[in-house]
Amino acid sequence: MGSIVFGNLLWISVQPLIRMFLCVACGFGITKAGLLPAMASRGMGQVIINVMVPSLMFSTIIPSFHSSNIAELGPLVIIAVIYMLIGITLSWIIKQLFWVPHRFRYGILMAGGWANIGDIPISVALSVTASAPFNGTNDENLAVGYIAVFMLVFYITLFPLGAYRLIIMDFDGPDLDNDRVKERLSAKHSRILSRLTAGFVYLRRILLFSHSPVREVHTEVGQNSTGEKESPHATSTHEDSVTTCYKPPEQEEIAVSISTNEELPTSPSFTSIQPGPVLTDKAHKVSTSTTSLPESLAGHVAVTHVHWFNKFINLTSGFLRSAMSPPSLSIILSFTIAIIPPLKALFVPGVPGTHIPSAPDGQPPLALIMKTCTFLGSACVPMGLIILGSALARLSVPRNQWSTLPLCAIGSVAIGRLVMIPVLGTLICQQFTRVGLIDPSNNVLRFVCILMSGLPSGTTQVLLTQVYSGTGNAEHLAAFLIPQYIIMFVSMTVLTTLTLDILFV
Repeated sequence: MGSIVFGNLLWISVQPLIRMFLCVACGFGITKAGLLPAMASRGMGQVIINVMVPSLMFSTIIPSFHSSNIAELGPLVIIAVIYMLIGITLSWIIKQLFWVPHRFRYGILMAGGWANIGDIPISVALSVTASAPFNGTNDENLAVGYIAVFMLVFYITLFPLGAYRLIIMDFDGPDLDNDRVKERLSAKHSRILSRLTAGFVYLRRILLFSHSPVREVHTEVGQNSTGEKESPHATSTHEDSVTTCYKPPEQEEIAVSISTNEELPTSPSFTSIQPGPVLTDKAHKVSTSTTSLPESLAGHVAVTHVHWFNKFINLTSGFLRSAMSPPSLSIILSFTIAIIPPLKALFVPGVPGTHIPSAPDGQPPLALIMKTCTFLGSACVPMGLIILGSALARLSVPRNQWSTLPLCAIGSVAIGRLVMIPVLGTLICQQFTRVGLIDPSNNVLRFVCILMSGLPSGTTQVLLTQVYSGTGNAEHLAAFLIPQYIIMFVSMTVLTTLTLDILFV
């Protein structure tokens, strides 16, 4: 019985991957055949981003969400941010351990933190939730709505919050050949190793000293170590010598200034200098007057305030412009309409507690807009997968260069994104379910949260790299992406099967 159930889950899991593979293969094939040039592919991408993705979000979020389940957005945002931070951390660790091309030293952080949260998860979620043990159309729309939250976090962090600048930083300054990068990394490892060794030696000395026997010497005041009384002058001389030996450098400078009757240096960072204790009877009294900030420094402070104010205004305007992009605006608008019953009743029927006059066909007044968005959104996933195949077809690495590539870093990023993050994501989602942050009865939410942990690096980075590289190519990124998308067809099948087994068996 168990083998039959596992076989059914495996078949349910592998179907969407086969469908996705065929769509990607179509884009890959027609691009290699010269039937889909780069300009046409870019135009299709603009249509998908600005028309089809907003239509898909609008047509799925409004029917699926309402005021009672809007609280589920909180866990989704938290999990999306956690996955992003885990990916960035793993990429940073990989960067410290293995050499990475100089023009990809920051891009590897984006490859680890920003996954392909669009076409791939939507394709898998729509296929899996369309049939038992899920509930068909309602669960399909709900799954896409949950994925929309991940997309919103993706767009906000990438553009308004400036993560795309990681790509710009990669191409800032002169280039370094691979040998020079390897030498720097080797020297860095040597420095770290020497510091660790010195730290262990120092710690060992402390431990040995703390365990060694210490002979206590008790002396009375006014007696030396032989028991004889010391004269007050000798005692005073001894105390002065101890004070002189352990006098801090600051006190020494002050003492020298006092004894030579020199003025103490002043600093614009301080308004006054308080004199220290009198060290000798012949020391002169020291007095300083309060000094005000120079006019040049005050002007510099004013200019700095203006600079930060202008910078804040620019960041705010950039954030608002990015938030007003069609995908982000569609997601925000859709959630707003979904939680306000009178607005929702204008688009979908059967909203409780509302009485909106129907159109002549008996449908809500704006049902035609909803049907149009559904029609356009249905083409989003297949066209997006075709564009993905086209992008992969252009990411080619010459065979004779594979031996010169950072294979350790490439393999580590692939394992981190497709193995380690899914394992950690599954454990995190299960723990969130135990503590009540995720509803244990909401299988669609749990499925989407785990599914989003097993995605490869996003292909959006390809476009950004081509734009900011200055040459239009992304050969370093290609070497990191191609292995991930090959492994993905196996890893996502395993992840989907295990997730269904957790939820329903």
